[in-house]
Amino acid sequence: MADTLPPDANRRAGKNRGGRSGKVADFRYKRPYQRNEAKGGGKGNGRKRKASQSNRSSANGRGRSGAANDQRRELPKYAARPGEAYAALDLGTNNCRLLIARPSGRDFTVIDAFSRVVKLGEDLAKTGRLSDEAMDRALGALSICADKLRRRNVRLARSVATEACRRAANGPAFIERVKNETGIVLDIISAEEEARLAVLGCHILLEQGEGPAVIFDIGGGSTELVLLEPGGRVPRILDWQSVPWGVVSLTDTVGRGENTREARLARYERMREIVSGSFAPFADRIAAYAHSHDIRLLGTSGTVTTLASLHLELPHYDRKAVDGLIVPSHSMRDISSRLSGMSPLERSELPCIGQDRADLVVAGCAILESILDLWPAERLGVADRGIREGILRSLMAAERQSVRALHALNDSRAGKDG
Repeated sequence: MADTLPPDANRRAGKNRGGRSGKVADFRYKRPYQRNEAKGGGKGNGRKRKASQSNRSSANGRGRSGAANDQRRELPKYAARPGEAYAALDLGTNNCRLLIARPSGRDFTVIDAFSRVVKLGEDLAKTGRLSDEAMDRALGALSICADKLRRRNVRLARSVATEACRRAANGPAFIERVKNETGIVLDIISAEEEARLAVLGCHILLEQGEGPAVIFDIGGGSTELVLLEPGGRVPRILDWQSVPWGVVSLTDTVGRGENTREARLARYERMREIVSGSFAPFADRIAAYAHSHDIRLLGTSGTVTTLASLHLELPHYDRKAVDGLIVPSHSMRDISSRLSGMSPLERSELPCIGQDRADLVVAGCAILESILDLWPAERLGVADRGIREGILRSLMAAERQSVRALHALNDSRAGKDG
């Protein structure tokens, strides 16, 4: 099946840059082939199968009139079939991530995953454009994703791009280039949609309790904060804010003057000032909630998972140890303070940081401490999940809902005909 198109190659590219995304159904696609045809059936055999299926439908009328049988709708052709998978691709300002999964009850089982640091938003804060080198890195990662989508029998997928493509003057041109070169059609989602998907993907890890909660996502080009009212299958969003500061955009804006410890600490304080100023309107709006006796905080990002790894003193990253971990907030502050005074070389030699994160983790620490200032929870929940999981849950929930709706319609019509 290596010659087939990636799953969302037939979907039209979204034309709004950062506007509110449509319903999940907008991101469905029909497979450009049928598995039986791919095994050599050909077009003629395809027509024969359709005729045979039509004859079977007529034969199964069970005594109802032909007219009634014609009115009865078939189940949607996108209903899940055994062995088929769903996929979620998230092209962020710093990382390209793919998750492929199969339904498992009301949850899913991951069958393939991919993650690569591509630094798509490198120098975007200075130039307002995606650089040729950054786009080439991203395209290399997306080509690998396209190959995985072909090989994994994926029939329903959604691929999104976030802050870097929202802000870049050449973002739409890059989206078109990705489509032409890989077949993947990226939807540039709004900050609001990004926040919603992050919440949907990780809220299950919130600590039990009665008080309000904040979920945040520190990205490469932006940070989203969401105030939640827990309860029900999905918590209700009370308020949210997105600021254009992520680990890449903040690092590029402040610069990399780290020659001395004093310069590094001054640089860190400058980062804190910038982020805290951007968070101020949200902090004012949620101030009354922040004084509740049982506030809770959950973070999803490379920053919090990296700091959690350092808290556990892991020799190498272990998702099972980190995802769902509850860490004392003061420990995360202590680690942030220690990292802010280190040189890039010293940070790169720490387990779970390495060269890729050494120059960006300090900006993440500054953002995290600013969040702890406005939402002073005693503990921080850590999630190694987010937008991709939110996309998968959205796709699967929409499909279940569609199937239920057609079953109900069919049952209703069957009752009238009876």
